[in-house]
Amino acid sequence: MITLPDAAQNFATVFLGILIEALPFLLLGALASGLIAVYVSADDLARIIPRNKVLAIVLGSTMGMVFPVCECGIVPVVRRLYQKGLPISAGIALLLGAPVLNPVVIASTYAAFGLGTIFWARIGFTFLISVTVGLLFVAQPNLIRILRPASLMPVMGGTQDTEDAISIAAVRRKAVHTEKVSLALKLQRAFGVAADEFFDTGRYLIVGTLIATALQTFVPQQAFIAVGAGPVSSVIVLQVMAFVLSVCSTVDAFLALSFVNTFTTGAIIVFLVFGPMVDIKSTMMFLGVFRRRPVIYLIVFPFLITLLIGIFINLNLGW
Repeated sequence: MITLPDAAQNFATVFLGILIEALPFLLLGALASGLIAVYVSADDLARIIPRNKVLAIVLGSTMGMVFPVCECGIVPVVRRLYQKGLPISAGIALLLGAPVLNPVVIASTYAAFGLGTIFWARIGFTFLISVTVGLLFVAQPNLIRILRPASLMPVMGGTQDTEDAISIAAVRRKAVHTEKVSLALKLQRAFGVAADEFFDTGRYLIVGTLIATALQTFVPQQAFIAVGAGPVSSVIVLQVMAFVLSVCSTVDAFLALSFVNTFTTGAIIVFLVFGPMVDIKSTMMFLGVFRRRPVIYLIVFPFLITLLIGIFINLNLGW
């Protein structure tokens, strides 16, 4: 038997831990993307999304209640919705809000902290920040340019519409095919789209997981914990840890619970809000949807807003 050095064993353990934790939710998001591609048309989305840009962003922020996936799974969903005509700013609000504002994460946060200050602060600040960042983007002219070509609607140079791809019209011309067969073909196409999404976004997940694992393995965590009591330093440290650790939002509440006696309340709230919005693996996945500069903004805006919130809580509220 080949014995690996301790550092290599630790690296492999952490890497597999993060990857195994994230893959089921990426698969769930890819399946949702496939079903959206086949069963949701641009007209359907147009009827659901308000024409008012602010209301569209607010709705986008809370659409995670329909798509209960973490920060990994929501990326393929948002990209598919963009191809169906979802407003870009509403998609950004969905991308940032859904990892927390969904039934699974709300339930796990309740299990860890109960219906207390941290529970309501996590939900409220996530909603506030996702809407705020969406509004910041909607103010930009020619917003379509921030998307990669694969994320555009077919009429804008993106991928071919799914109904054309599965040749439903050709199927209907064959009298021997029944409605049941048509449904089977649609499901087959949905699973095919899901597989493509899974492998396309999965490569970004793997790269992000490798980077997160390297930082966790070779950067001593005690260096972070040593400054956990400061009202400002504690917030920054937990922001960095949230970004580096890349813990899935469905379980990060239990990790945050272990910080209660070490870090300030503002820092713990920031960990629970900022981490699900942006971490290493989700950043890499963002690059499959957006161009590089917008991805930087998607990191900087939530970082600065959560930093101010955490410091304000520590210095003024005394939670």
